[in-house]
Amino acid sequence: MDTRFSSAIHALILISQSATPVNSEQIAVSVGTNPSYIRKLTARLNKAGIIEGRRGISGFRLLKQPGDITLLDIYRAVMDTDSVHLFDLHHNPNDACIVGHNIRPVLGGMFQHMDDDVNHRLQEMTLADCISGMRAYMARTGQADPSRSAANNPSRTGAADAQE
Repeated sequence: MDTRFSSAIHALILISQSATPVNSEQIAVSVGTNPSYIRKLTARLNKAGIIEGRRGISGFRLLKQPGDITLLDIYRAVMDTDSVHLFDLHHNPNDACIVGHNIRPVLGGMFQHMDDDVNHRLQEMTLADCISGMRAYMARTGQADPSRSAANNPSRTGAADAQE
């Protein structure tokens, strides 16, 4: 299963909630992956104009407010596609079979409808919604606000737990 999308959202929340620029090593600790994977994601997010990393300065910063970054923007950036495509059709159904002859147009229409729904929902949701959701979850479970704890020091032990 591809985790680029969720890893990118995780990284962007960490970047947005940190008082100082967060580098790929710090993000990798929080996401639970390696820095080279994070550098690939951040390169795509940078190319899409979502974050900025400057030479000579370690770390990244958001170029837009979290409420102005849709989940579709993030998906498009890291998945390198214009829209979500959930399901593919098999390529060689048997036309001599009644099901094989009719399955592609039926499933194709259904799958397209699902793709359209997901694209629309991702366009409606923002990074700010993810941050709010995380804060609400943390409040319900009695955890500290990340903007006052681990996000300000992402290399601190436990930062991965605070950011999940």
